[in-house]
Amino acid sequence: MRMFMLKSLCIAALMLISVLTGMQLANNGIHKMKGYDDASFQNAISIEESGNNISASILGNDISSHDIAAKKKRLEENSAFNFFSSMGKKLSDGITGASEKLIQLITD
Repeated sequence: MRMFMLKSLCIAALMLISVLTGMQLANNGIHKMKGYDDASFQNAISIEESGNNISASILGNDISSHDIAAKKKRLEENSAFNFFSSMGKKLSDGITGASEKLIQLITD
């Protein structure tokens, strides 16, 4: 049994080291593919905050806080009802109440 556990731990450690090495090699390969260090290279997501205005850029598409506020308002106007969400809330409230009562019974 000890040999099995020792072998299992060695294999798990070897796999962890292999995964970390593979991630580092992939990162180096990506930098080599680009070929140069470009300071103006855009990130996939960039967020800029100036005063009350927040602007974000996702893959080069600009999104402002006004767009987000309009989308939020439209979602609130739709007032969509999610059956599973409401059932989950009721279930969690019931479980919470039952566990509180059980704890009170045990402690009293």
